[in-house]
Amino acid sequence: MKTKNFRIVMIIAMVLMLLVSACGTAKTPDTPSDGDAPATEGALKKVVYVTPGTLGDNGFTDSVNEGLQRIAKEYGAEVRVIENGFDSSKYAQSVEAAFAWGPDVLFTDAYGMEDLIKDYSTRYPDVKVVNLDFVLQNDANTINSVTFIQEEGSFMAGVVAALVTTSDLPYANPAKVVGAMGGQDMWVIRSFMYGYEQGVRFIDPEIEVVTNFAGTFSDPVTGKTATKQLFAQDADIVFQIAGLTGSGALEAASEDGKYVIGVDSNQNGTYPGYVVTSMVKDLGGAAFEIYKMLVEGTIEVGKTYEFHYGYAGTYLAIDDFTKAILPEEMLAKIDEIAKKLEAGEIIVERYPKE
Repeated sequence: MKTKNFRIVMIIAMVLMLLVSACGTAKTPDTPSDGDAPATEGALKKVVYVTPGTLGDNGFTDSVNEGLQRIAKEYGAEVRVIENGFDSSKYAQSVEAAFAWGPDVLFTDAYGMEDLIKDYSTRYPDVKVVNLDFVLQNDANTINSVTFIQEEGSFMAGVVAALVTTSDLPYANPAKVVGAMGGQDMWVIRSFMYGYEQGVRFIDPEIEVVTNFAGTFSDPVTGKTATKQLFAQDADIVFQIAGLTGSGALEAASEDGKYVIGVDSNQNGTYPGYVVTSMVKDLGGAAFEIYKMLVEGTIEVGKTYEFHYGYAGTYLAIDDFTKAILPEEMLAKIDEIAKKLEAGEIIVERYPKE
């Protein structure tokens, strides 16, 4: 009885945190002034994002949050984020608190929370649930999923890596070796690597690709160590695919005088001169577009929406930081290949499903 009462108290506390300021595990993006929001009618005004991860990763979670901020600004919605710091002991209370808040729309990347999200989606049929990054479905078929062809964006990351390692750029070495460092060894990370290797081979089949896994998405120190291991194998550029862990890869490149490619969000400015580009997985753009479809009533409930190379999908972040590293002829080559990919002239093979 005491255990049950304690659990109820904890749920109430989490809901109250959602209702008031952005404290503890609940954080609120900047909200617009009244003049910024359009005059939209009625529904879908409460939006929550519940994630196993944490804000401040300069990657996956922050990208989703950017989409929520845009929803708040352009539609005047009240948005909330519930973080869990990859602590699975918090998942049940967080999911219950998210639904108990009474949202109109709930976004999630339900890694490790699959059964919870499926259960609560069935129990709260009026909540429009959108799962990001992989397909999730309940018995009632009420969950919309969003997937990305990360092989395509990763293909372009491989193109960049191959061009860099075969160049005379300051931190490129004579060895034709490039690397990729993943967080946990799981299907979605291997799909990144699969596309990356295809991009490398597209430029030069003789380039060696070395890979490893840090075993976590939340430990930058481990990410730095794993990246330095790849540098020790003669890789002069590493594609990091590791969430918060990947920030250690960016730091390793700056310390060792090597190159690195960021992921999920634009990380180019983190260590200028070392982060060549970032393979953006535009979760924020996808979340915004799905929300827009929900508002307009054009979404098909239960359907999985797949985003290709480009806005709301995956793409390379080419900005002034990139242009300060790569010569014009290399940038032109990258742009040429990207346009062929978008036009369907280059087909990237998908990683086999589990």
